[in-house]
Amino acid sequence: MGEPDTAEPDEARRIATEARDRVRFEEEALALADQVYRVARRFVSSREEAEDLVQDTYARAFRSWQSYTPGTNLRAWLLRILTNLNVDRGRRIQRRPDELPLEEHDYYLANRVAETGGEQVLDQDRVVERLSQDSIVTALSSLPDDFRDVVVLVDIGDFSYADAAQILDIPIGTVMSRLHRGRRLLKATLAEEAIT
Repeated sequence: MGEPDTAEPDEARRIATEARDRVRFEEEALALADQVYRVARRFVSSREEAEDLVQDTYARAFRSWQSYTPGTNLRAWLLRILTNLNVDRGRRIQRRPDELPLEEHDYYLANRVAETGGEQVLDQDRVVERLSQDSIVTALSSLPDDFRDVVVLVDIGDFSYADAAQILDIPIGTVMSRLHRGRRLLKATLAEEAIT
């Protein structure tokens, strides 16, 4: 009779140990979320951008958790990821210098209509009357593909951020960022249409 096969119990033990290590890593990492957020908030100008940055940081950390060496400084490891993501974000912003900050775009449509109408009170019905279905479709089709896909899925298709992220195979933070930018571009295009 041969020796009992110990390979199967060893594999099961290895898988159980790895699962336990991953859970421990995630718990320890999430316990540092407030500190990571505070640093992110200092990197960016808005709460939403900081939340996106933290979300992307944790998504990357959880994907590459095995590269973390247990017993070393987990906070520093997470902040290194956060910093790298922020540097990448800064490079992307430099390539798009013509974008205005969020605050200037929030009321773009209302401001443009109010400018052309003098001191008259802005009437939502008046704005809607100026915009036809065709102009909305045209404005939507003028959006860059990445932004249009997210706007269509979330705003028109009523998909959740998570569903849109899964459909487009991108992180939820990217969905939220593209949705925000897509809506701003759409507002600007529709504002120009409304005042002509």
